Amino acid sequence: MKRRGSVIVAVLVLISLPAVLALIEAVSFYVANRPNGAFVSSGEQREYLLYVPRSYDPNKPTPLVISLHGAGLWGAAQKELSQWNEVAEARGFIVVYPSGATGAGPRIWRVDRSAGLMRDVRFISELIDTLQAAYHIDPSRIYANGLSNGGGMAFVLSCALSDRIAAVGMVGAAQTLPWSWCTDQRAVPMIAFHGTADPQVPYTGGRTWMFPVRFPDVSTWVANWARRNRCGMNPAGLVVARDVTRREYPNCADDAAVVLYTVQGGGHSWPGGMRLPEWFVGSTSNGVDATEEMWTFFQAHPLRLKPRLTAPR
Repeated sequence: MKRRGSVIVAVLVLISLPAVLALIEAVSFYVANRPNGAFVSSGEQREYLLYVPRSYDPNKPTPLVISLHGAGLWGAAQKELSQWNEVAEARGFIVVYPSGATGAGPRIWRVDRSAGLMRDVRFISELIDTLQAAYHIDPSRIYANGLSNGGGMAFVLSCALSDRIAAVGMVGAAQTLPWSWCTDQRAVPMIAFHGTADPQVPYTGGRTWMFPVRFPDVSTWVANWARRNRCGMNPAGLVVARDVTRREYPNCADDAAVVLYTVQGGGHSWPGGMRLPEWFVGSTSNGVDATEEMWTFFQAHPLRLKPRLTAPR
């Protein structure tokens, strides 16, 4: 009987092993992907994942990079895709990955004309306030970037928070608002990356199964940004890799450069970042490292802060 009992226990352990392994994987996933910061904004619980480099010195003003995930993703996913932590550790800046609002569906940035749009803008503004209260953030070097839906949100921030965001970066940006939505006149430096074979946000514009809106042609969108920045309209082209070309508009107001990296055959992915399933997003190019290029661009474009007026004594 004792031997039979031992056999039964062994069988039960073997039967339950897949469930135990699944539970372990679920716990590991939660630990790896959980946010490390949260607060209530506009009545909603909002979360973010923060990375502070080991070299951080509270006595020195430190740049802040805000990296925004794509639709259906979350802060930790954007961290893995973009690999911003590695650059932040090497270059000595703080990076934060905010998450879109939770709800019945996937996390998204509400880049439309609904009230949710300004709630998302307020969340990012309050996130900056929160981090400035806890760390010595350089107010002239706060940058935003994003993938897909997060790239669309970076455009929104360049308009709605242009007094705080020094420059923006975009990868496969899903622009769901018309260009005319942005009425802000400040020339905001911008760097973009987009694949010509992007199946989700077509390079030449149009509709896809993921979004009901018609996306603009990428080259036209970037040219509109160049007009906003009062640049010359004859961009200089440069081949930087076998599959990557770089186009920069000249003589922009306030040195607010506008740069577009076009990835030939590139998909809806982060160049130089973590590869996603090719059957879903297309190919991921290693011809350019979008994160490194963004940081180089950001470094060259701090915000020109307006001097504060003091009351006469």
